[in-house]
Amino acid sequence: MVPQVKEEGEFKYIDVGDGPPLMFLHGLFGALSNFQETTAHFSRHYRVVMPILPLYSLPMLNTNVKALAGFLDRFVQHLGLKDINLLGNSLGGHVALVYTSQHMGLVRTLILTGSSGLYENAFGGSFPRREDKEFIRKKVAITFYDPAMATDELVDECFVTVNDRAKLIRILSLAKSAIRHNMAEALPSFKMPTCLIWGRQDVITPPHVAEEFHSLIPSSELFWIDQCGHAAMMERPAEFNAILEGWLKKTLAG
Repeated sequence: MVPQVKEEGEFKYIDVGDGPPLMFLHGLFGALSNFQETTAHFSRHYRVVMPILPLYSLPMLNTNVKALAGFLDRFVQHLGLKDINLLGNSLGGHVALVYTSQHMGLVRTLILTGSSGLYENAFGGSFPRREDKEFIRKKVAITFYDPAMATDELVDECFVTVNDRAKLIRILSLAKSAIRHNMAEALPSFKMPTCLIWGRQDVITPPHVAEEFHSLIPSSELFWIDQCGHAAMMERPAEFNAILEGWLKKTLAG
């Protein structure tokens, strides 16, 4: 069950549990439900916070990764958070990277899984056959190692989204922005402990991307999950949660 969504001003978010703040950021086609099992697991010992990123409501000329990082800054200020354990998947990881580069003092630890920011094999660049649901199903399926994870519900959500012209334009704008906004030069200045959790069969941000993040971020550790694609917290939640829990306990105790 997804926790109740709170609405305050421009923000819609979940905020459950008590303890050190652990914030999740979803990706381009993501939703709160992507972190359902991870939220349930960690809200027992952490304050789990997750905003719905305004992917489709930013002004068209301001629909980019930098603007999403600005939104995140306003959200953090709204809740008065500090010492954040910040976790991002896919585009959410990229937003986390941009935000962290601008607010080093507020981020206690950084966790990336299938993050863009260095390289990503985009969802398609364009959708010439977006009215073909089976075409969309194949596109959704590449997110996962197991194509059965591309459920009818996920495919239907994606199909509706890409056939909404206003949303599609913003998706393409964000995808292009992510490619342009490469983080390689900034990463060596990241001093906080960083956890990289990657699916070995990720074809969107392939294993060499994880290895490059690991080489560029000084205090990083890299963990692999086998038989797993781009969304480890969805496809292998038990393994993902166990890796992250162990890493956080060790790191926060240090």
